[in-house]
Amino acid sequence: MSIYGMMRTGASGMDAQVNRLSTVGENIANANTTGYKKASTEFSSLLLPSNGSYNSGAVETKVRYGISQQGPTTTTTSATDMAINGGGFFVVSDANGANYLTRAGAFTQNSTGELVNTAGFTLMGYKYVEGQDPVQTVNGFGGMVPINLASEGLKAKGSATGSMGSNLPSGDATGAKYSTSLSVFDSQGNARLMDFNYEKTADNTWQLNVVDRTSSTVLGTSTLTFDANGKLVSGGSVTMNGSLLNNASGSIGGSGSVLGNIAIDLSRTTQLGYKFSPDGGTIDGNAPSKVKSVSIDRDGVVSVRYENDKLEPRFRIGMANVQSPDNLVPQPGNVYSQGVDSGVIVTGFANVGNFGSISSGALEGSNVDMANELTDMIASQRSYTANSKVFQTGSDLLDILVNLKR
Repeated sequence: MSIYGMMRTGASGMDAQVNRLSTVGENIANANTTGYKKASTEFSSLLLPSNGSYNSGAVETKVRYGISQQGPTTTTTSATDMAINGGGFFVVSDANGANYLTRAGAFTQNSTGELVNTAGFTLMGYKYVEGQDPVQTVNGFGGMVPINLASEGLKAKGSATGSMGSNLPSGDATGAKYSTSLSVFDSQGNARLMDFNYEKTADNTWQLNVVDRTSSTVLGTSTLTFDANGKLVSGGSVTMNGSLLNNASGSIGGSGSVLGNIAIDLSRTTQLGYKFSPDGGTIDGNAPSKVKSVSIDRDGVVSVRYENDKLEPRFRIGMANVQSPDNLVPQPGNVYSQGVDSGVIVTGFANVGNFGSISSGALEGSNVDMANELTDMIASQRSYTANSKVFQTGSDLLDILVNLKR
């Protein structure tokens, strides 16, 4: 063994412990960073060939990240703060449009309404379409757009569909009449009362007229017939023709608003030996209302809530994962990019397959254990000191060798 080799081995050991102390310092500094994943230093020996005498080798280090280890969850007061319970990552983009993965879910709306986290990355997702899953690219980020919840101010929606159910007394004589009403909305959100007038015209047969209360205009009719068991067999729907209310300029009474055709489902109507009992009916559409808050469910559907408490789904948050999360490449801003050994990126939705659910009003904390980090710091300090003694001993031996000539 050469004296220089002994000194190089000691220096290698000191360098390795410096790397370990660096990861410890980074972990301690980020102990309170949302979604941070701890770094650790792994050691491996480097052996040199020996020819008769032993040649001391060195030690190599490799930094690993515990990205797959979930941190503790804490609750917050913001609905746009999100934590993932289980596998997967949020997909975010930077100012240049490059996409990354992250578990840091502290998102807030910026000046343009986009959800961004504390590092300035924008949350990505898919436009929500009622009744169907968004079209996604399973092995890429195609179809994802920035989630933007900019307020649209007052918003109204005209009625298009609804339902009305009731029981019509089977023992009543021909000519019996009953009435109930349903409030519908025109294109500008104005409410109009529609009277549902029932009249018995024969055994097991009733005539329904839907009348606009303001103008007394009949907007729709239906003949309801029932079988011997009081079950509706025909006339299970009626369409209100809103254009009958329009004046020459095409609006209702010159107001500028219009009432579209409204399809009403009557299938819940029965004829039984009981008093007249309407069920109150249902109708879509709404009066003008402002956006009050944002709501995010466990499936990642982002909705805005209006002052009338109606929820309107806007987006569905995109999720992504890889086969080996611990081999993702950390980037500035607590985000990760695909690595050579991480595997391909697969996208999906929260609470589907191997992707975890989303908790709104919560954040995933750092998975750093402070007690372990302080223990590692002490151990590294002692190891560094021991390696420095090896280097110092080699230096002393070299001094002795040099002094032999004197």
